[in-house]
Amino acid sequence: MKKPMEKHLTLREKILETIRDAIMTGALKPGEKVAEPDLAERFGISRTPIREAFRQLESEGYLTVIPRKGAVVTFFSPRDVEEFYAIKSILEGYAARRACEKLTDKEIEKLRTINEKLRHLADEGDVRHFFRIHNDFHELFLRAADNEKLSELVTNLVRKFQRLRYASLSLPGRMHISVKEHERIIEAFQSRNADIAETLVRKNAEYGGRVLMQETDGAPPLKPAEQAAALQLDI
Repeated sequence: MKKPMEKHLTLREKILETIRDAIMTGALKPGEKVAEPDLAERFGISRTPIREAFRQLESEGYLTVIPRKGAVVTFFSPRDVEEFYAIKSILEGYAARRACEKLTDKEIEKLRTINEKLRHLADEGDVRHFFRIHNDFHELFLRAADNEKLSELVTNLVRKFQRLRYASLSLPGRMHISVKEHERIIEAFQSRNADIAETLVRKNAEYGGRVLMQETDGAPPLKPAEQAAALQLDI
């Protein structure tokens, strides 16, 4: 199947995608400096738009900008990963519980439509577009929870750790498993079973975080059964 056509990217978007891709593929490693002069020469531009891109990438957890030293690729420790997913599981689980009471039939159908798009993207192996649409799924039930403070907390938290979530969805088989888990969440919403909806969303984050911790030094090893369960959960 053909992949979706790329939209026309602005120069700033191209810079963002270039750096994100380099970090996600390992071309740029944690702690490595991202040089402004090299990017300025590559794109034939001044450093101002590059610095603007750096600020956005810092807010997404890709870079850390150090005064008078420049930008380096952010390092996430096992504790960073554990704490992020622990908080995410609590907040999104609560959002799912509230959404279960408030989602309209039309919104539940929209969740199904989004998940079908994700199924096609998973078949194509298109993790970049999958990640974007995947966000739409979570944002829909978060909005349905109808709690502005909760929405603000989750949005700010997730934005700072975008890189971790992208890395998780990049794991072999995770996109297809994500689609299956979304089906279970939709079924819980459809049946108005708030307990199951909250449990699914919370366990997804808890196990997903533990899988990513295996890629950082000092993380406690998962037992085979735990690793299998974690890989079958969407985050």
